[in-house]
Amino acid sequence: QVQFVESGGGLVQPGGSLRLSCETSGFTFDNYAMTWYRQAPGKERELVATIKNNGVVTETIDPVKGRVTLSRDKEKNTVYLNLNNLKPEDTAVYYCNWRVGARYWGKGTLVTVSS
Repeated sequence: QVQFVESGGGLVQPGGSLRLSCETSGFTFDNYAMTWYRQAPGKERELVATIKNNGVVTETIDPVKGRVTLSRDKEKNTVYLNLNNLKPEDTAVYYCNWRVGARYWGKGTLVTVSS
């Protein structure tokens, strides 16, 4: 079955960096654009950025532009998100999923940015 398993979150001080991973299974990874989403406390889930199946990154939201890098490894069926210069407003649960038809949501990984 389709699965998305996010990891790499934690407590980070402002200005720090994190690398999040999302291991996927149950579908042909190369065929899908993959998107990172996040949901901050009390807010709706939002798209953060998308990496197409050719590796091109698109749809990066303004709050993370210049601070975010996405990559994907087709051998491991895994997509990564690197986020630098973390800010308290980056605190959220981060999820990965398909860009189109997102479903089968994983548990996400919690990123807390605080001093």
